[in-house]
Amino acid sequence: MANVAALDCGSNSTRLLIVDDHNQPLVREMTITRLGQGVDDSGALSEAGIERVLTTLRRYRELMDTHDVTDGLLVATSAVRDAANGAEFLTRANAVVGVPARVISGDAEARYSFEGATASLSPSDTPTLIVDIGGGSTELASTIGGVLHGFSMQLGCVRVTERVLGTGMTTDQTLEQARDMITAELDRAWAAVPAFASLSNGLRVLGLAGTVATLAQLETGLTSYRRDLVHHQTVTRDRLHHWVNVLGAMTPDERLMIPGMVAGRQDVMIAGLLIMDAVMERCGATSFITSEDDILDGVATEVWRRNRATPSIPR
Repeated sequence: MANVAALDCGSNSTRLLIVDDHNQPLVREMTITRLGQGVDDSGALSEAGIERVLTTLRRYRELMDTHDVTDGLLVATSAVRDAANGAEFLTRANAVVGVPARVISGDAEARYSFEGATASLSPSDTPTLIVDIGGGSTELASTIGGVLHGFSMQLGCVRVTERVLGTGMTTDQTLEQARDMITAELDRAWAAVPAFASLSNGLRVLGLAGTVATLAQLETGLTSYRRDLVHHQTVTRDRLHHWVNVLGAMTPDERLMIPGMVAGRQDVMIAGLLIMDAVMERCGATSFITSEDDILDGVATEVWRRNRATPSIPR
């Protein structure tokens, strides 16, 4: 057994997780790269966005070499799924990182996220719904009646911002347009997965990804990231509304001055909060739990298990 890596090329960020031969985290890295910027309009990944990701992946490969990584998997999500040049990007990413690179379906994304986020949770008598808010898509997943049900919604913090909300101060009109867009996708999710109708009061909601982590940092006033103060914190819907109102009255530059705001999130943060709020409203939830365990943990566990069965050849 040896160290293995999971890499996630999302619409807004590119991330790395390296785990040891006991599946314990050694390295976690996140870089805002905006791969999905403009994909909604152009239908393709921009060369500038691709280069931002490849530059980050080169640094991650150096970290993988430092930690003697012998195997891994790079997964690409919404932006690459939607892009006409997604296959070309995967070829270039694979050449940089030297591990398999593949685009995954929304269903697979939901499954990886659910498995990664719930592995360290204490047991609960009520269902757990994970809400993974990405840049281009948001994954919902819950085990209902012993069966894992998942759905990938065509909305994320970047997509909602670019399409309707805008990056500046919000208005009643832009907020209404954003909420209408989110509601329409939630209607589609509930129609596609009838089992979601059973999710109601008492549900344990688990929020994942950058919007949620940044919200937890804003709540604590952190000026630098501390996983122990961000992971598994409870945030009420009232506090979520507070931050929608506070951030909405500011320009993106003004938001960056608030302790806890992450550079690269300031212009898309409100859209992510509106998505979480709409899901909570749909399920009657008054609070949710933040999670720093997510899709990366699910992917890393799959690679780790594969290596336990078949040792890898060093790169």
